[in-house]
Amino acid sequence: MIQLRKIFVSILAGTFALAAAGATADETPLRIGIVYSYTGSNADAGPVLDAAMEAWLAQHKGMMSGRKVELIKRDDTGVAPDVAKRLATELVVQNHVDFLMGSIYTPDAVAMATASTQAKTPYCIVNAAGQGLLAKAPYTTRLGVTMAQIANPLASWAAKNGVKTAYSVLANYQPGIDGGKAFSDTFTAGGGKMVGEVLVPVNNTEFTAYIQRVKDAKPDAVFVFVGAGTASVAFFKGFHQAGLDKLGIRILASGDTLEEDALPQMGDEPNGVISSLNYSEVHDSAMNRDFVKAFHAADSTKTLEPNFFAVAAYDCMTAIDKAVAAQKGALDPDKTMAIWSGLKIDSPRGPVEIDAQTHDITQNMYMRKTTKQGAKYEDVEFSTIPMVKADGT
Repeated sequence: MIQLRKIFVSILAGTFALAAAGATADETPLRIGIVYSYTGSNADAGPVLDAAMEAWLAQHKGMMSGRKVELIKRDDTGVAPDVAKRLATELVVQNHVDFLMGSIYTPDAVAMATASTQAKTPYCIVNAAGQGLLAKAPYTTRLGVTMAQIANPLASWAAKNGVKTAYSVLANYQPGIDGGKAFSDTFTAGGGKMVGEVLVPVNNTEFTAYIQRVKDAKPDAVFVFVGAGTASVAFFKGFHQAGLDKLGIRILASGDTLEEDALPQMGDEPNGVISSLNYSEVHDSAMNRDFVKAFHAADSTKTLEPNFFAVAAYDCMTAIDKAVAAQKGALDPDKTMAIWSGLKIDSPRGPVEIDAQTHDITQNMYMRKTTKQGAKYEDVEFSTIPMVKADGT
């Protein structure tokens, strides 16, 4: 009996020793905590994110460096920073995630970055375009896009292509304010004149009064950033219903207003509109064609289109995989951030680099013209601005 007890104690001690040391990489799933919008005004964004991540996993047999990947998803419900922070904290404390990922809106991204910093859990921002998000977030990187990256090339193009006066219609939160300033500074430096600006509520869908202000100002063009989805559809419909296109007023669009899932809802209204963004579904590269094919195969609804949200999520998965592979075992958040500093990624959108000092994104930006290709409209790239930094330079 004494001998059996000794054997039991020995086995139990060995079990505790293994637990303390941690299971092997092959045995322990890699847990990625996702906080993103699955309901609210951008409810379609969640399924797009899911299809992009599943496309990456399908291409890599569900593994990162020999470890099965477990995606743990939570719904931030929209612009809700308190919710985003609470969910991110729960994922770290209760679910013991190795990485955080997500955010559409800048306020939510700031909240998640705070949770990331407190827990020392590396966090990859999918989309949140406000400037300066990473200054106090040492465990956060961004693989989306900034408003300066979008607005500066667009304003420069406008000043060089016959646009003398412009008016801005902007969502009233940090990305809108950042984008308005970037566009105005670059446009006026190029010889253009701003004749007005109006800030509209986030997710606003009634633009009649704002469009009337544009009409009264009679600019050559209107720079618009009102956010992706229903707000952008409503703006385009209101713009054309008011007859501003017939007056010769052009739309210069932040590319998110023309994201791929919204185009079918706009009819012919975006035809010929000039925009700038970091990605288009029809970007001409073999890697992008493979990504688009994998995305459609992973989309269970068979209704979605890959967009700039999708490619950022796909690249976040790549960045996480590279951090896991380089560490070959137990993950250390400081080592992860060192690996991410200066990391270069081959992406469906083109080359991407994480700035070694700021941890923010440097990437190609593209001038696009919305053009009918066969039965549907696409954002066709016609010019590349190579490797633009997060500050737009």
